Amino acid sequence: MKTYYVYILKCSDNFLYTGITNNIERRFEEHQKGLNKNCFTFKRRPLKLIFHQVFNDVEQAIYFEKKIKKWSSKKKLALANDDFDMLKILSECRNATHYKYNSDKK
Repeated sequence: MKTYYVYILKCSDNFLYTGITNNIERRFEEHQKGLNKNCFTFKRRPLKLIFHQVFNDVEQAIYFEKKIKKWSSKKKLALANDDFDMLKILSECRNATHYKYNSDKK
């Protein structure tokens, strides 16, 4: 059975990079050594692996990677720190029209 990893790297400029791979050790080493000068992380080294999650289904891994790529840095850090309470708070809708914040509740 193939294994896939969704991972988050913390860059030297504190930017968070999200990726997917089938070999986490190899891929981290590639990022860290800067083997690809066109890679987003090339000029942001050194890097720190702050999160990874294992998947047996590539479609689920791709779905999760695409989902968290859209998240804010705060939300990604909450995930990386296993701070699920904060993750829940950061996931709440804060739109003024949301039912929690609408004064015209029925």
